[in-house]
Amino acid sequence: MYRVLTAAESRSIEMDATQDNELTLAQLMWAAGMALASVVEERVPEGAIAVFAGPGNNGGDGWVAAQHLHQAGRVVRVYTPREPSALSGEAFAAASSALEAGVEWECRIEPPEVGVSTGVAGIVDALLGIGLSGEPRQPIPAWIAAINASDSFVLSADIPTGVDSDTGRIPGAAVRADATVTFSALKRGLVLLPGAEFAGEVVIADVGVPTGLIAAVPSPEIWTAEEYRELVPRHAPDVHKNGRGRLLIVAGSSTYSGAAVLAARAAVRCGTGYVTLAVPSSIVPIAQGYLLTVPVVGLPCGRTGAFSSAALKILLRLALEFDAVVLGPGITLADGAVVTARGLIERLSVPLVVDADGLNALVDAGQLLDSRSGPTVLTPHPGELARLLSVTSEQIQADRLHFAAQLAGPDRAVVLKGAGTITSNDAHRVINTSGTPALATAGTGDVLAGIVGGLLAQGLSPLDAGALGAYVHGKAGEAAAEHLTPICVTAEDVIEYLPAAFGELLR
Repeated sequence: MYRVLTAAESRSIEMDATQDNELTLAQLMWAAGMALASVVEERVPEGAIAVFAGPGNNGGDGWVAAQHLHQAGRVVRVYTPREPSALSGEAFAAASSALEAGVEWECRIEPPEVGVSTGVAGIVDALLGIGLSGEPRQPIPAWIAAINASDSFVLSADIPTGVDSDTGRIPGAAVRADATVTFSALKRGLVLLPGAEFAGEVVIADVGVPTGLIAAVPSPEIWTAEEYRELVPRHAPDVHKNGRGRLLIVAGSSTYSGAAVLAARAAVRCGTGYVTLAVPSSIVPIAQGYLLTVPVVGLPCGRTGAFSSAALKILLRLALEFDAVVLGPGITLADGAVVTARGLIERLSVPLVVDADGLNALVDAGQLLDSRSGPTVLTPHPGELARLLSVTSEQIQADRLHFAAQLAGPDRAVVLKGAGTITSNDAHRVINTSGTPALATAGTGDVLAGIVGGLLAQGLSPLDAGALGAYVHGKAGEAAAEHLTPICVTAEDVIEYLPAAFGELLR
């Protein structure tokens, strides 16, 4: 598991490390600079190196890297917009040590033009790091532009200059790095978009901060493949189909019959032993035509082809036979469908996944969630969550980690979909790193709902079902895009590539 820290959390653990473990800030800076130099030597084994060093401790890391590279025999020059004598603290000490070692340097307001054509094979971006607050001020934007105009390999120190360390936002100009060496732990801006696009390959460098200090921070998490592997359901050799989870999916309408089919097929494909699909009677023949192993139950519907309120009583009785229920894909907001959705949310005690129009049915009725006694997973996209929280989609996207936790609870997980899906309960926020733009197509949300429901029916907790579901959904999308191209992937393809996703975990 990797913790994902804010700038304040990162500074706090460094201070704790220096106070409690006989480390000094100078030692941490030396270790950070050595880590930078080590990655430069690995990624750019030949050619001159330009270090762009800013006025703070990030610049100090750059000075240390320059000294190490110089002493290793590399041609290196530091370019800086501030005289070394004007620096303070550890940054001043680092610059002074580098100058005493003979490192060449140049102070200038305008950045140099560097690149392969000038003999510079690599650039170390050590301008601002995690200290950025708001848009970079001149002359830094000009230096960022010079780095981005270069064709050299670009390595950023801690985080690319211009990326907000806490949100991943790009308030102005930002360095597009080929790789980033981040110190001690990941920073949020390295894994949240758009900042993640600017970071390139991310290397976490151990600079001496005890891992216990990092683990103690109640920060968002990125789980490893090994941790996801531990969540994959395992069954005894003599297991019966009912022992692999019984799932009821309440979905569909005349307009969105495909949503119901996609959710059911995905649930079957992820190992659920017995899946039943409950749909408005108007689409029973359609669903049966696509599903060979899933019983299809037709329920009362209204003139629009959506559930009528008469479906509620039948579903409350039917759901007692199942280990979990998925509610919402394609049901629409017809009056009967809304009555049915609200009644199920309020009165069912079995584990429940609420998706799509099941979520929209809760607008102005969010108190029904608090009346639930059973485990719950909500799977909103930003627009659906915005409606539930009475904010805008733009606000959700600007602070996904914050809003993903707003409706979460001890037995309720929220899976905020999108690039970097976030699964939250009251104690954890898990950032998913799998996925591809190819998943941005109609029906993939229905597929995810079926996967999460299937995992919930197989005994996973709401948090684990949501996090693992998001991960394998993303991995299936990646596999589909690799074989079919990102242009041609459909929701049906994601289901077909679920074996590749689970196979990668199980190998």
